[in-house]
Amino acid sequence: MCLETTTVHCTRCGGGAAGWLMVWDRLDYRYPCCLWGFRAPSERGESHLPSEELVERDLSSVSASQAKTTGSAGRTTLAAAMIPPIPSFTRDAHASTIHLPPGDWTTVLDSLCAHFTTISRAQWLDRIERGLVLDGHGLAIEPDTPYQAGLRIHYYREVIDEAPIPFTESVLHVDEHLVVADKPHFLPVTPAGGFVEQTLLRRLIRRLGNPDLVPLHRIDRATAGLVLFSANRASRDHYQALFRERRIDKRYEALAPALPQVAFPLLRHSRIVVGELFFRMQEVDGLPNSETRIEVIERGGDCWRYALHPVTGRKHQLRVHMAALGAPITDDTLYPVLTEKAADDYQRPLQLLAHSLAFVDPLSGELRRFESRLSL
Repeated sequence: MCLETTTVHCTRCGGGAAGWLMVWDRLDYRYPCCLWGFRAPSERGESHLPSEELVERDLSSVSASQAKTTGSAGRTTLAAAMIPPIPSFTRDAHASTIHLPPGDWTTVLDSLCAHFTTISRAQWLDRIERGLVLDGHGLAIEPDTPYQAGLRIHYYREVIDEAPIPFTESVLHVDEHLVVADKPHFLPVTPAGGFVEQTLLRRLIRRLGNPDLVPLHRIDRATAGLVLFSANRASRDHYQALFRERRIDKRYEALAPALPQVAFPLLRHSRIVVGELFFRMQEVDGLPNSETRIEVIERGGDCWRYALHPVTGRKHQLRVHMAALGAPITDDTLYPVLTEKAADDYQRPLQLLAHSLAFVDPLSGELRRFESRLSL
């Protein structure tokens, strides 16, 4: 995630505010003074997703008795009191959101075309005609909807000629509140970049018929193994808190070069930040913000099997920590050095598996444990 400041004009109060532009998986979220709803990752390093609901702080309707009736200011206040309240709208968890930047465009369509240069005008018109571009109140826009700086727009990402990923996920558990799936290598958890339909989330929504599914955490596209989903909005925050408050035990397995000179078990803690290339991470000096417990579970020749227990959840944390120890995970194309960009090599997946999850269920108090059926 990268951050930069930008000035946007609030669509509710009309004021300009220096807000944050957060770029997360290539989606933009802009926050003027009256708009809220995105929970960024905590400094603890847990990888939280955008909240499933965009919570809006609507202006409360003003009663006539509260309106002052003297002078032009009074007439303005009285007029405001007569405006009906804005209907509430809950954003679809799977829609992307942007607040239109300042500019001199005539229509919303013009602004979207200028902002997303890789998406043609014909593609935007097609989405608009199918009702896949909504305003901040959940109403479908028209091709001639007037442009307004700061206007909130929800849209659904699509990728033309998206390549299929020839591996199938397994559903290990389904109940009223949770879904547990075994993700194969190469399949993204959520839409990003060139993947929308070929993602674990979209596949499970179609397979289970539950559009309310939201992943409670994420693992890399290159990593295989367990992913836990919330299936119920009412109980979602209870399960999100397990990750937020580090009340869940996560165990990974990895194949990597032998480290006979290192004493195990080992606790690796360091400061991990975004590298020179935005998609790679690196260790730097400073206060540690990542921690991993590493054990050896199988010694054999030049390649050992390790158990990795991430205490925090920094991006690529396990891959960075193993590479820093001198034992990069087998078939890692990012660490310690970036290999030449090429198509996915399905014969050489990253040898990293999200093996098990264990936690005390926040609703029942029951100890629950799930284990992947995949192996390295």
